[in-house]
Amino acid sequence: MEHIISIGERKGMRAQDVRALLANSTSVKHAMPNNDLDRFDQVYDLVEMMLADGIVDDSEMDFCLDIATKMGFRKAVVGVLIKKITTGVKDGLTREEIKEEAIQFLEIQ
Repeated sequence: MEHIISIGERKGMRAQDVRALLANSTSVKHAMPNNDLDRFDQVYDLVEMMLADGIVDDSEMDFCLDIATKMGFRKAVVGVLIKKITTGVKDGLTREEIKEEAIQFLEIQ
């Protein structure tokens, strides 16, 4: 929960607003991002949540792969993108360093 709240705060939300949003999540309409940078940011947030407990479960990985594909990333690059984010986070790289590398990868695909 703390990690989800920190993501909300990065996006300009207050903690109580994040909690209220989660409590009423079935009534919220989600708009898919319309560019690679926004898509990357959302996939990055998903991967961070997947890694939050230090255990990467197959169902969590499948969920990240599925969401990234639904956001518009090609299936051929989704696995590599998630691996790059996962490895970068584990190696202590900043979000911007990981994003730069991932965007370069996406541009050459």
